[in-house]
Amino acid sequence: MRSCNYRECGICGTWTDHDLLYEKWGYPILRCRICGLGSTSVPDGFDTASLYGEGYFRGGQVDGYADYLSSEDVLRKEFRRALLQLRRNGPSEGRLLEIGCAYGFFLLEAQRYFKCTGIEISPFAAKYCHSRGLDVHCGIVNADLLLDRGPFDTVVMLDCIEHLANPAGTLKLLWEALSENGSLMISTGDWDSLHAQVMGKRWRLMTPPQHLFYFSYRTLTALLAKIGFRVTNCIRPWKVIPLGLAAYQLGNRLGYRIPFLESLSFLGVPLNLFDTIRVIAQKEEI
Repeated sequence: MRSCNYRECGICGTWTDHDLLYEKWGYPILRCRICGLGSTSVPDGFDTASLYGEGYFRGGQVDGYADYLSSEDVLRKEFRRALLQLRRNGPSEGRLLEIGCAYGFFLLEAQRYFKCTGIEISPFAAKYCHSRGLDVHCGIVNADLLLDRGPFDTVVMLDCIEHLANPAGTLKLLWEALSENGSLMISTGDWDSLHAQVMGKRWRLMTPPQHLFYFSYRTLTALLAKIGFRVTNCIRPWKVIPLGLAAYQLGNRLGYRIPFLESLSFLGVPLNLFDTIRVIAQKEEI
């Protein structure tokens, strides 16, 4: 008899047992025995979109944001750094698509160089993007939208791929929507990093069910290669994060909130625990 954790891996495509490492907030955290991909086991029919309501951006969810809007200046400064990496190692102009664009702060920076389109699962966040004049579609990635707006010269997914119910399927659609030699930029946590290994289920990016997958450089590059991408650039970036966000999420985990610190979302704090990666990959013909 097979174990209840016998399933198809989203990366290597193998039907195999997945080791149950631990439970976090009531959700089993599994690891593929073949490739090492981490995943959150959620019930059948789980509605991912239900996680990203207004409360996610306004302090109503323990693994969300204290006040996303008040963090705009800090976040846009950080997005300018990501945009610089993208333009140095990929197209410097053309058509850009961002998946999971939230309030559109990256798009507001990128539109100085690119014709921008965004996709956002949260109706609340998408409505805010529309108020800023951004071309943002509410929902998930789908072939019809990509055909209508594409082809794209570059696609951006910042801290997004770990939220997707079907990362491989999404990447296949994006590969088809990219122009010849188009590029893809992805940032995500590195589950193989020393910090993640030491912290275990207390790792700051172990936040089920918001995060459905836990990648490493090894598993992410393997998935990209399988789809038809070649990684051309990878860094473990220093980030400037809103102080209010850090205080809010730390306070929720420790059970001791400091409202004054949570209100300081307009202040940025440099941070690098070397547990995240940001890669740029180029589309190759297969």
